[in-house]
Amino acid sequence: MKKENQSKGFSLKDRFQYWFDNKMTKGSLNFIRVLIVASLLLALLIAGLIILFGFNEEGETASVFWNSISTVINAWMPYFDEGSVGYVILMSITAIAGLLFTSVLIGIVTSAIEEKIGSLKKGNSLVLERDHIVLLGFCPGEYSLLNQLILAAAGRPACVVIAEDMEREEMEQSIEENLDAPKNFRIVCRTVDITDPASLEKCSIETCRTVIVSPADDLRTIKAILAVSALLEDLDAPQISVSAVISNEGYLFPASLAQANNISTLRTNTIIAKMIAHSCTQTGLSETFREVFDFEGCEFYPAHLDGIGKMKFGELAIRLDGAVPAGIFRDGKVTLNPPADFLLGESDRILLFSEESDTEKIALTAPSDVKNVCAENSGETDKEEAETVIFGQNETLPVILRELPENVVNVRLVGAITEEKKSELEPIAAKKGLKLKFFDGDTRSDEALCGLSKNAKHIVVLNDHEKDPEEADMEAIFLLINLRDIRRRNGSDFNITVELRKEHNHKLAGCRDHTDFLVSSSMSSLILAQVAENPALIDVFRELLSNDGNELYLKNAAQMKLTGSHSVRDLRSAMLEKGYIMLGILNAEKISRYNPPLDETVSLSPDDDLIVLGRS
Repeated sequence: MKKENQSKGFSLKDRFQYWFDNKMTKGSLNFIRVLIVASLLLALLIAGLIILFGFNEEGETASVFWNSISTVINAWMPYFDEGSVGYVILMSITAIAGLLFTSVLIGIVTSAIEEKIGSLKKGNSLVLERDHIVLLGFCPGEYSLLNQLILAAAGRPACVVIAEDMEREEMEQSIEENLDAPKNFRIVCRTVDITDPASLEKCSIETCRTVIVSPADDLRTIKAILAVSALLEDLDAPQISVSAVISNEGYLFPASLAQANNISTLRTNTIIAKMIAHSCTQTGLSETFREVFDFEGCEFYPAHLDGIGKMKFGELAIRLDGAVPAGIFRDGKVTLNPPADFLLGESDRILLFSEESDTEKIALTAPSDVKNVCAENSGETDKEEAETVIFGQNETLPVILRELPENVVNVRLVGAITEEKKSELEPIAAKKGLKLKFFDGDTRSDEALCGLSKNAKHIVVLNDHEKDPEEADMEAIFLLINLRDIRRRNGSDFNITVELRKEHNHKLAGCRDHTDFLVSSSMSSLILAQVAENPALIDVFRELLSNDGNELYLKNAAQMKLTGSHSVRDLRSAMLEKGYIMLGILNAEKISRYNPPLDETVSLSPDDDLIVLGRS
């Protein structure tokens, strides 16, 4: 029976309906074409019938055809005295059909316009930009990266194309309400699946200056990097750099793949762990990290300086006013904090620390006598008897223990730690000379928190990376609120370092004395913006944030025997002899100054610190 039905074929009605459906599915333009052709055919048919039956004996053939077509277009009803009854009837049919066709045409055009406007609102059109920055990923509430790109533009015309799988209007409204973008800085939003190479094509990645993958979960970040790499390979544009941060140490791009696709990645968790370890015992150091990575104020950047040929690095350090020399770029490699007797070449680029907008103020001063100020440690660092208490745990805890300063001895870990984790941490502690204690009680009680904070000098609140970022942040903030209350009630002076993952949650916690905040998404954004603006800095930041090499420190003026009045030139020279580059000064009130003038005289108290770059 089924075969018999198939052998009969399809009726003319079925074939016409199938043809018509296919035409309609091709969009509004095809529908308009069909409508115009149908209107003309009807007009010609009516005109042919009028001529054939002689309903308009006085009209010429051409006039009959024109009247028929104009009636279809204008839907004009004829008068009874304009021709015979047959003529009036046929032209009335033509007018009614014209009215129907016109209504349908208006509806199609209106629908097509609405469809186009809707498509534009969704951000589906192609971006026609050159030398722009493509930002893959957008999270409402996270604006540090965009803010840094605005600061980096420094008044120059710039464009950032933001790609995310969300409505364009939603992105634009969120940015407009939370970010004050200047007129020179254009932000273009597009609705894009950032893990799909075909979808990324609308961002004109092949003509951009650089691609930044906004901090997100690791799997999405890696998919976005691979999608961009595949697209750039198809477009034969390998020179476009791609920058991203990845949390998990297990996701490591092979060096050959990273080099071939111009990919630069940094490990967020390791970066934050090092900052926590150094900041928790050096209150104010977290602000130094932000200053270094922030475009607002002083920053690192490479520059050519005239007249440095055959000059030693130590001489440059005490003669360069308006900037602090921190390293040398030579043969594609950077040397941070080179020896004082390092001989410079005229073609070398110098890594400077200053406000880039003030480059015209940078100058080599004439050679001058340097007062012999001998900086030296006052002996072995005193071991702290008080405890460093670490609440919570995540995969960065081993890094934090390894990076804790030498004067830290007693460390108490609070939270449920498995025997397997203890067996991993105890050898690290033994190698560092740390005395580990564990507390697995209920930290929600006031009594437990008071007991834990009683002998604490430094308290660290780690973020639970296994939980949702919002939930984990709120747990950390709630613990912070309770610790602040205990500190106030008991008159304690312990400092608190809190790890948060979302930028907008920082505002909920508020700013108080003796509290350092390290927000992973915010710090990652600062670093990404720096690398996007100056790709040569990637190796600088890798060294500053690695386990080896030069790092940022606070050196106490009393311990270095530098209290009293000294010129900045003398202090630079004294610290250089100890292997450190002085970037600024942090006073007892934790107010920092960076890159002070060479000839300025500063008075250092025993509670003041020097902000330095050097090896441990």
